[in-house]
Amino acid sequence: MIKKRGLVGLILLSIITLGLYGLYWIYKLAKDVNMICEGDGKKTGGLLKLLLLGLITFGIYDLVWLYMLGDRLQDNGEKYSIKIKESGAAVLLWYILGSFIIVGPFIAMHIIIKNTNALATEYNKKIPA
Repeated sequence: MIKKRGLVGLILLSIITLGLYGLYWIYKLAKDVNMICEGDGKKTGGLLKLLLLGLITFGIYDLVWLYMLGDRLQDNGEKYSIKIKESGAAVLLWYILGSFIIVGPFIAMHIIIKNTNALATEYNKKIPA
């Protein structure tokens, strides 16, 4: 059973734990997305890959990871009969260009959370109790 996520909880717990919860959250997100989207021929890289490649590429891989995650969620919407409007490009635009108005990265994460929660709800319905 995949639990739903929330942006407010992510922000508050990340502040309280000085960012450690945010790392755990990304680890669980990648693991859950890989479970939900199993069989699509893709794999969302986990926390270690994100951290290492992000450091090596000076943060560029982080943007690629976010783009690929948004696209993967949209592509798997059909599998669960869900129409996901936002693509990886929309997430990336909010993350990068929205940074100029400060709230953009939060909107990008809200989109990822919303789409993951929608897929998780349908995934949970299909697994035996």
